[in-house]
Amino acid sequence: MNLDLSRIKNTLYRMGNPCKEIPAIQIVGTNGKGSIACFLESCLIKAGIKVGCTISPHLVNWCERIRINGEMISEKEFEECINTVKYYSHEEQLTPFELVIASAFNYFSVNQVELMILEVGLGGRLDATTVHPLRPLIAIAGIGLDHCEYLGKDLKSITNEKAAVISPGSIVISSNQHQEVREVLLKNAEKKNSKLVWVSALSKAWELGLPGEIQKENAAVAKGILEALPSIGFQISHKDIQKGLATAKWPGRLQSASWEGLPLILDGAHNPHAIKQLSKERSTWKEQSKGIQWIIGIQQQKDGPEIMRCLLKKHDMAWIVPVPNHQSWKSRDLAKACPEISSQLHEVDSVEKVFEIFRLKDKWPKPSPVITGSLYLVGEMLQKLKT
Repeated sequence: MNLDLSRIKNTLYRMGNPCKEIPAIQIVGTNGKGSIACFLESCLIKAGIKVGCTISPHLVNWCERIRINGEMISEKEFEECINTVKYYSHEEQLTPFELVIASAFNYFSVNQVELMILEVGLGGRLDATTVHPLRPLIAIAGIGLDHCEYLGKDLKSITNEKAAVISPGSIVISSNQHQEVREVLLKNAEKKNSKLVWVSALSKAWELGLPGEIQKENAAVAKGILEALPSIGFQISHKDIQKGLATAKWPGRLQSASWEGLPLILDGAHNPHAIKQLSKERSTWKEQSKGIQWIIGIQQQKDGPEIMRCLLKKHDMAWIVPVPNHQSWKSRDLAKACPEISSQLHEVDSVEKVFEIFRLKDKWPKPSPVITGSLYLVGEMLQKLKT
């Protein structure tokens, strides 16, 4: 990873700055960005607005990252776009993320989308999506501690990095935030003469296609952005917003699945901020007080001990598995850092091995076991469950 905008700026300039006149909704935050993008995309499609959407990361296929009206770019078109960008990049050594963003701009330009949804990668100020010159609407998801090695060691530093995307005169819609985050966002919005609007979680009267209490906050941000569309020349009806929010689908977020007919839950929570939300969510599950069987993989650079402290409750068990193709926390290291929960940790070399252990006990866990801790782990499981 190399956070610097000069490479992609130079490349896009040589390409003729595709999409420079197409307005974009940019989404920043720590957790919930993908869900907000999903809600927005679903509603805009209902309204008949041709929308290009780029997300990060993907779960199974890189083509997930570039979509028009919900349809992924084909593998052939994706390869062609990447090769086009490489041709124009010359000596610039673009990162994989920069290659995808430049490819998305090229693809959206060729296919004449009317509006774009740009989900940032991990930051904001130096994120490749921020090179786009026309970002009149900014959506801000929940902000917490993550990617500290790149963004800063405290909440104020991280928020400053993310809030730097606020463009002059833009409309900014944010979910409820920690007081320290609110202060930084207000300061940045005032500096840019932007309108900052705080939204509260939607009520139970709203039907949402994504499960979980936290989605009421994400949907509220999406709704706020959609209601601001007339300011940039687009119209969307209340009915289309209702339908779009109700029919939105997003894999790997409290997703119900099954392994050989036995129920599972898949959730991509991968930092303390998201894990706290997942821990709150479990309090609404039937029989959860008897304990949850967590199958969890945590990348080495994440705050594994804090994740486990936030997640585990009395009677829970955590089966520690490796994150595919990444350095991961080991059970022994987590136990050393968190001796108070060491008896609840078990290390297994694959998710399937955990399933076999459950089956050998001749009693599948209830509530359903939960696979979490990493989007890469969840993505691999989704791929295996399809085959």
